[in-house]
Amino acid sequence: MPNHPLIVRLGRTRVFTRIAPHLLPACDLAFHRLTRGRLLPSRLFITTVILHTTGHRTGTTRSTPLCAHHSPDGSWLVIASNFGRADHPAWSTNLLHTPTARITAGRHSHDVTAQLLSPEEKTTRRHSILAALPVYDTYAARTTRDIRVFQLTPRPY
Repeated sequence: MPNHPLIVRLGRTRVFTRIAPHLLPACDLAFHRLTRGRLLPSRLFITTVILHTTGHRTGTTRSTPLCAHHSPDGSWLVIASNFGRADHPAWSTNLLHTPTARITAGRHSHDVTAQLLSPEEKTTRRHSILAALPVYDTYAARTTRDIRVFQLTPRPY
């Protein structure tokens, strides 16, 4: 799915990065639940999956809609940009503690294993990172932290 030019333009604005972290995930999850997986509003503009992680403190399942890139080998790439904010998103910390997770792409769910990419791997996979999140460079410039990027590899059944 090509990235919508509107998202690229909006994603670079400070207003978007202040409002979006609170509004977009909540809307995506609400619509996804109400339509039993048929509708995820963000998917109209950019490839989006729902990542289900295990909370590292609580042990409960946490669901987060994320921009993603689906690789030809069947793996997914997700970027923990947190809209360029100072802190790492909670889902990325959860993956560091428990790298087994589940993703829902459309109406299909897959068990996956997460691997944090090294700086060298991020350089090699730059094209895929920009395919998943075209405003990656904007967000990286706004934060002093190293943005985590994970490859989610499907687990065999």
